Amino acid sequence: MNISAFKIANKLITGPGAVEQLCAELTRLEVKNPLIVTDVILVNSGTVGLALAQLGDRRYGIFDQVEPEPEVAIVEACTRAYREGGHDGLIAVGGGSAIDIAKGVAAYAGHAGPLSELFGVDLVKRKGPVLIAIPTTAGTGSEVTNVAIFSDKQAQLKKGIVSDYLLPDVALVSPAMTLTCPRGVTAASGVDALVHAVESYISVNASPITDAIALGAIKLITKALPKAYANPTNLRAREDMATASLMAGMAFGNAGVGAVHALAYPLGGRFNIAHGVSNALLLPYVMEWNKTACVERFRDIAEAMGVRVANLNDNEAADQAVKAMADLCAAVDIPSGLRTFNVPEDAIPAMAQEASKIDRLMRNNPRKLSAADIEKIYRAAY
Repeated sequence: MNISAFKIANKLITGPGAVEQLCAELTRLEVKNPLIVTDVILVNSGTVGLALAQLGDRRYGIFDQVEPEPEVAIVEACTRAYREGGHDGLIAVGGGSAIDIAKGVAAYAGHAGPLSELFGVDLVKRKGPVLIAIPTTAGTGSEVTNVAIFSDKQAQLKKGIVSDYLLPDVALVSPAMTLTCPRGVTAASGVDALVHAVESYISVNASPITDAIALGAIKLITKALPKAYANPTNLRAREDMATASLMAGMAFGNAGVGAVHALAYPLGGRFNIAHGVSNALLLPYVMEWNKTACVERFRDIAEAMGVRVANLNDNEAADQAVKAMADLCAAVDIPSGLRTFNVPEDAIPAMAQEASKIDRLMRNNPRKLSAADIEKIYRAAY
């Protein structure tokens, strides 16, 4: 049997009143002047105010320049704000972008060299400032993972920092913080969480622990995502999605993700397509290629999504799993086809070459894919 380690945020607090524990956690961690890392939309919607209300008379600063698909430059700007403000901790309030920016600052704040020296695996040398993550979307799972991903616009690539030092000290996961999430973001981030669960379940690094969590997340998302999308004020659906996203993050943070994510990176880096949408566009087509390598696992996925598999053989059940994924994406109005986003067809060969070189992700995939295979997947998804 393979040896596996299970990594997660140091402390998880979940439930409708989770944010009310923020002051107690800051006191426990001896943070006196935190920097809130967020975006303007969340400030204006009042969502950030729900966190600020818990700070009492504690000093704080706000960095609200986070943008979707965050760039390297934003990490650098946020780090300057952290240093110049004399802050001693970070509170990320937002989706994966805000949490990843805060992770980047946590890694970079005490580093003397350029940020580029930290891109890669285990290149962060020491634990940074306290980091508390408060997600406002149900999708990325960044609040429990050791990865932060950023866009390098000049290179048209996405680059990552992978280090256990990025694991948040506390994750406060409350459905109340997701109520202002737009319907389109609810859909894209929800499918992103589904991809995390599916890819971790079929990963070559899967373990009995990640298997149980991943299948549980798939079950929850299948039922809750259409409800949260149809009625954004459905607190029960929001809570189920927040829980499912957390579970999917725990699963992929330990088992890893594979080809869906690898193929999605060029779409984000080159064409600024949101990460969750990129994953959703590619999910059914990558699953179609992967199913032959782990058909029994696809049967489990189909069953977790509510497909009656008793009278189906494994191949039939695997086909139904792929169909169920496509149907769920359609139910929450995820656009289909790369051409919908004006991706030029002549860009496909270069994207395939780029995706094939993302070994950190491709080595987790159950089926080995060549650049030629990847090109065929892109063309099928076109």
